[in-house]
Amino acid sequence: MTWNAYAIVILVALVAGNLLDLVGDLLNLRSLDPELPEEFCGDGNEDAYARSQSYTRVRTRFGIVHTAFDLAVLLSLWFTGGFGWLSDWARGLGFGAVSTGLLFIGTLALGSRLLALPFQLYSVFVIEERFGFNRTSHATFWTDQLKGVVLTLLLGGALLAAVLAFLESSGPLAWLWCWAATTAFMLLALVIGPTWIMPLFNKFQPLEEGELRESLLAYARSTDFPLEDVYVMDGSKRSSKANAFFTGFGGNKRVALFDTLIAAQTTGELVAVVAHEIGHYKRRHILQRAFVGIAHLGLLFWILSLFLDRPGLFAAFGVSEGSVGVGLVFFMILYSPVELLLSLFGNALSRRNEYQADEFAARTTGGSQELISALKKLSAENLSNLTPHPLYVLLHHSHPPLQHRIAALRAVAPCAPESPIHEHA
Repeated sequence: MTWNAYAIVILVALVAGNLLDLVGDLLNLRSLDPELPEEFCGDGNEDAYARSQSYTRVRTRFGIVHTAFDLAVLLSLWFTGGFGWLSDWARGLGFGAVSTGLLFIGTLALGSRLLALPFQLYSVFVIEERFGFNRTSHATFWTDQLKGVVLTLLLGGALLAAVLAFLESSGPLAWLWCWAATTAFMLLALVIGPTWIMPLFNKFQPLEEGELRESLLAYARSTDFPLEDVYVMDGSKRSSKANAFFTGFGGNKRVALFDTLIAAQTTGELVAVVAHEIGHYKRRHILQRAFVGIAHLGLLFWILSLFLDRPGLFAAFGVSEGSVGVGLVFFMILYSPVELLLSLFGNALSRRNEYQADEFAARTTGGSQELISALKKLSAENLSNLTPHPLYVLLHHSHPPLQHRIAALRAVAPCAPESPIHEHA
């Protein structure tokens, strides 16, 4: 390797980013308050609160070790000339530029996946098991791993091959072609994900006839939301944690409730949870997220076009002869400070959207109490940290802290329900 400006910037960025994460983690641990917040007193949450603090400590310390390990592996590969050796090996096989790039990146990805396996196993079968969350069998775990590898090879490999081909042969406008290809891939994933990809990992069944189904469909009609059905996902196959989500695009929109959520919530609470998910659609958060993602891709590929062929970037990693595949990996490492800044913006936007979806749910269901009750149950069941440090929230939280959400919900409680006509206008 050569200690040039690229090497110094990358090393400083890697160390600074990891130190920032470490500071956030340590401050988050220090912010754990043994006293249950007043908002949750009297709800029988004392035991869950104590367990949530223990869970936060264990997961945070585990995360610190995992992050330190990943950084140590990256720096070791860098400082020992591993990148240069791997580049020479891949190029020496005599394949074309695209195949060589796929081989270089694929080898790194495979190595990363193998090194992550012990941490995944410990996370699922030790930590999650210890706190009573794990329902994943070893067969399910390894089947998920296999499916993930196959999907990565088929879908990710095809996209990566297209990107490398454009970078190799499309000249100064290559970044535009890459942007177009990845945008098309992202939009396709939004369309086919709910009906083709997600069912590979979980079963989705229409909610059975009964009070809950009728209440949910009646609510959807009251807000002029085109909901054909609500699906139940077998989340209990892997974890006792509960959740709900909205996904899809166009005619493939899907609201899914975990079976664990249905088992723990009342009909009114579940209607409020679905109202929150529909709120994301009504407030155009799905489209917003797509546009932000597309803009992010454009920025990434434009900056990539400025650095991809810089000899200094390759020299910084000990590579004597540059190529598009190798340059793409090195650029992504160089890009990490920009990615950190964009993630702060993305998290802030997501937290804002959560407040708006909460408000929509409160207004269209006639009050906030049912959603507050549902969120409290979810927090207790999932052992969520009720007192996260502001820096940790800034760095990692896509959702506002629960106490902040409840305070905002109480502020809209007196408001009359929002009419479908007003919402649709």
